[in-house]
Amino acid sequence: MIGTEPETDYALDMLLGLDGRSFESEAGGYVIEFSAKRVAPTTGQPHGIGYALVLRPKGGDPWVRFDNAHTVGKHGRSYTKTPDAWDHRHQNGNGPLQVYRFQSVPKLLDDFWNEVKRVLDEKGLPHDL
Repeated sequence: MIGTEPETDYALDMLLGLDGRSFESEAGGYVIEFSAKRVAPTTGQPHGIGYALVLRPKGGDPWVRFDNAHTVGKHGRSYTKTPDAWDHRHQNGNGPLQVYRFQSVPKLLDDFWNEVKRVLDEKGLPHDL
């Protein structure tokens, strides 16, 4: 479960407040979407949060996706037999899965936004949200 440090609590409240929200770039043609809910802590989601943070082109497949909606198995395939590796990111959006080492909500948000910035820069798109 999430700790009681003020920075973590503030970031958790902020993340939960973004649940169901999406933000569109007018000039860049992309969308950032958030899903974040408290869940009962399990082996797969010991921090008690179910989340998906997504950057995608309008009407397209994700370029960046961090989530813990399912397990991660060998060679990036998803398996229900691997309950210890739920936090992951999709390389190139829906591409191969990479285990993500969840440390805290502030770190998750920082890692997501850094990847968003990297991809937008790589694609030559404005950071206009």
